[in-house]
Amino acid sequence: MKRCLIFAAGSFYGLVQRPEQGDLVIAADGGYRICRQEGIVPSLLLGDFDSMDAPTDFAAVCRLPVEKDDTDTMAAIRYGLEQGCTEFHIYGGTGGRRLDHTLANLQALLFLRRHGARGWLYDDAFVWTAIENESLTVERTVDWGLLSLFCLGEKVEGVSVTGVQYPLAEGVLTSDFPLGVSNHILEDEAVISVRRGALVVGWQTDGVL
Repeated sequence: MKRCLIFAAGSFYGLVQRPEQGDLVIAADGGYRICRQEGIVPSLLLGDFDSMDAPTDFAAVCRLPVEKDDTDTMAAIRYGLEQGCTEFHIYGGTGGRRLDHTLANLQALLFLRRHGARGWLYDDAFVWTAIENESLTVERTVDWGLLSLFCLGEKVEGVSVTGVQYPLAEGVLTSDFPLGVSNHILEDEAVISVRRGALVVGWQTDGVL
């Protein structure tokens, strides 16, 4: 399983895992600052450089047009998929002043899932991923740790959640009511299953995944 680490220009809350040999590391525009801060040399820096000026002392730069359909982060995701990566860890993809980019990156998690990969989007002591027609097991790393589920689409059917304060069996979640927000993991593991549809799933962490 080839990993891709993407550093975007949003808020950075610390590394969960440092890059290892063989990982593809991509800095998306201003995410290059995070790499410099953490002493990480990216494999590639790409972007339209609206968040920072392109560095003059780094050679592996791909300049993207300002007018394009993909965000810089999505361009990084596409490149990672082209390189055969199946596991994506996205830092700096939430927070900041751009809620629209946070929403875009949550949607990108489903894009990854539908392209045979799994994405992890790191927030402040929280991590997000997407599931579709499948199950996900989440280990509890924080006592009374939060767990939230949101519908990606019109509705999600056959949703079951166990190991939590508010369990659910064969439920339906829709995009117009946040029924799945702010649950709590009580057991060693919580299991989220979806019979039909897609969810974005987020849970509280202690910095370890």
